[in-house]
Amino acid sequence: MAKFGELISSDIPVLIDFYAEWEEENSEDLQDVLRDVAAALGDKAKVIKIDIDKNETLANALRIKGNPTFIIYKDGEMKWRQSGTQDANTLINLVQQYV
Repeated sequence: MAKFGELISSDIPVLIDFYAEWEEENSEDLQDVLRDVAAALGDKAKVIKIDIDKNETLANALRIKGNPTFIIYKDGEMKWRQSGTQDANTLINLVQQYV
């Protein structure tokens, strides 16, 4: 959890995709979406994936129920949260609001 605190306290936006590995196998499109988002944002934001099965304590603390769940943090504060698939343009536009 301490590492997570360091991660989200960044002064640039941090987009986190909370996912489950067993579900990820069915969703290679999401990999492409996140790759596109990361490429479009470059060093203006961080794009990170966190496996909820390997980070159960964190997932429970954040009440992650649906997969995928996307959260944007900046300066340690949650700015946006949504469960369900999102397209690259939507995520890029959302993150850019906090750049």
